[in-house]
Amino acid sequence: MVKFSANLGLLWRDRSLIEAVQAAHRAGFDAVECHWPYETPPEMLAQVLAETGLLMLSLNTVRGDVSKGENGLCAVPHRRNEAKAAIDQALAYAVAANIPNIHVMAGAATGDDAHDCFINHLAYGCEQAARYGKTILIEPLNHYDAPGYFLSDLDQALAIIEVVGAQNLKLMFDCYHIQILHGDLTRALTRSFDVIGHIQFASVPSRGAPDGGEVNYQHIFSHIASLGYQAPLGAEYHPDSGDSDASLGWLASYER
Repeated sequence: MVKFSANLGLLWRDRSLIEAVQAAHRAGFDAVECHWPYETPPEMLAQVLAETGLLMLSLNTVRGDVSKGENGLCAVPHRRNEAKAAIDQALAYAVAANIPNIHVMAGAATGDDAHDCFINHLAYGCEQAARYGKTILIEPLNHYDAPGYFLSDLDQALAIIEVVGAQNLKLMFDCYHIQILHGDLTRALTRSFDVIGHIQFASVPSRGAPDGGEVNYQHIFSHIASLGYQAPLGAEYHPDSGDSDASLGWLASYER
């Protein structure tokens, strides 16, 4: 049986985070995840999660100044102070709302200084997160959706995880991004499996619901299960019509 998590950064965006959790529960999702929940008091989120019985799997560190195109801070050398504060903010929220995973966003940067900056912030984040039993995630993003993003290659992410060497640093494997970057999802999942902390999906190339496009998710989900992965898979896609409830026909294809 495949389990699914609703990514509330893209699903039910027309509702408050609290209402989106409730909508995901009614739709039959096993868990939820989000991007930036910080406008919602964590106590309110924890309460609705307890009421629905859902676990929120992950949240992101803040992007920074979106008006200037920032998409994360932790590999940006001149934003070191803000990057550390973003990690602290995410960890405090995750502890208060019982969220196990924190996606540390690298941001747009290049070069050795950016690499060293990202490594240092990940080491800091892992050390702080370990005190509370939390996991740090990193995610390669494709160059169409996130131009200039520092972490844009699977091998790069695997090498960074090895260099940091923290048990609580894991890979966010987004099938949508990896398919655009590299293709060959089945082999990519297999060789990355030991360090995967969360898996997400969407159709390619539209980033819509997973029942269309160039990826056969029936095969991919079956392969993931064969590897022994049992956690919910993150549905991080844009509803094609803008109506999240109307986009959920694909769920009927899987044993719930």
